[in-house]
Amino acid sequence: MSKRDRRRELPPVPEALPVPAVDAHTHLDACGAKTADEVRAVVDRAEAAGIGRVVTVADDIASAQWAVEAAGWDERVYAAVALHPTRTKDFDDADRAVLERLVEQPRVVAVGETGLDYYWDYSPPGPQQEAFRWHIDLAKRSGKALMIHDREAHDDILRILAEEGAPETVVFHCFSGDAEFARACVDAGYVLSFAGTATFRNARALREAAKLVPPDQMLVETDAPFLTPHPFRGQPNEPYCVNYTLRDLAELRGMSLEELVVATTATAERVFRLDQA
Repeated sequence: MSKRDRRRELPPVPEALPVPAVDAHTHLDACGAKTADEVRAVVDRAEAAGIGRVVTVADDIASAQWAVEAAGWDERVYAAVALHPTRTKDFDDADRAVLERLVEQPRVVAVGETGLDYYWDYSPPGPQQEAFRWHIDLAKRSGKALMIHDREAHDDILRILAEEGAPETVVFHCFSGDAEFARACVDAGYVLSFAGTATFRNARALREAAKLVPPDQMLVETDAPFLTPHPFRGQPNEPYCVNYTLRDLAELRGMSLEELVVATTATAERVFRLDQA
């Protein structure tokens, strides 16, 4: 198989985990699942690998509406709704009204992904910060977890959370900081979610951070179809691949696989109140 063909091929579905896990952040629509049958097929593959539940996350208004609909198609799927920071340049009252309506749906377990992204220049920092403050307020009003996208914006994220007053539950999706930033987040009571990037062998600072997070403040995610874990980096990603990330992180942290899966699943159940959804 050529290198190009390999990069288009999904990794093999691994042996099932010893106990069920949760993919705390994925994008089922971006994985190509548009219909109820396609969603079911993706989640069936995940369940075969021991990933029994997934949170599908919106990044624009249309995707938020779709995520809520998809969460009604399959009891293994939950939704998070927000406007991604790179799309906030034209965030208006009509968008806010839609999100306020959607967040009240029972299968919506988080406000996300929201936050700041200083890597891309699609939206200036000002509108991003204004939208982030609004999403923080929405999370507090709705009682749902706040799911943060933080790219090259650590200091401003922490500053705005402090200024606004953080919601009861804050999740740093696809945590990207080093050990020092991880300690600051842990000390603030925030939850850190690790994606396939934490398995990359050149991500030394991130892997050091993944070692020190208490299990009850740790989640694991795919962010599929992006960030496929080692050794399949660069190939397409799906929720079942969180199995690979859990195996790698368990070894990194010196834990048994079952111990880490049980801990991160309990964290997901608490953070997203899955028993109430």
